[in-house]
Amino acid sequence: MANIRKDDLVQVITGPSQARGGDRGKQGRVIGVQGDRVIVEGVNFVTKHIKVGQTQRGTKTGGIETHEAPIHVSNVALVDPDTKQPARVGFRVETDDRGKTTRVRFFKKSRRAEGKKAVKATTKKAAEKPAAEDAE
Repeated sequence: MANIRKDDLVQVITGPSQARGGDRGKQGRVIGVQGDRVIVEGVNFVTKHIKVGQTQRGTKTGGIETHEAPIHVSNVALVDPDTKQPARVGFRVETDDRGKTTRVRFFKKSRRAEGKKAVKATTKKAAEKPAAEDAE
């Protein structure tokens, strides 16, 4: 069973940063899955030269178009909808009342997201205590 499916929200976790013209850190919806590659909306744009032709009505077609190219599955991570951070995914087997078993995806707890909140909370408390003591 694949971790990433169509319409999932993913984030690019490798490659050059956005400051250097890359896509790392960008989030987007998965448009399609092709084996071990995914096409993500708004990520990994390439230019494609289309040969000039004519339609039945006589309008010209062709030129230079930009569209999304596939990116390897290992270079993206699913985004947890609660924390809006990339997270790892696990599967658990659930059985309903009729005895049918299904595999369900769940997001594993991210130590990184919790660590940032804990560090911010402790620094705020430390900064507030001396100010309160000086006021008395």
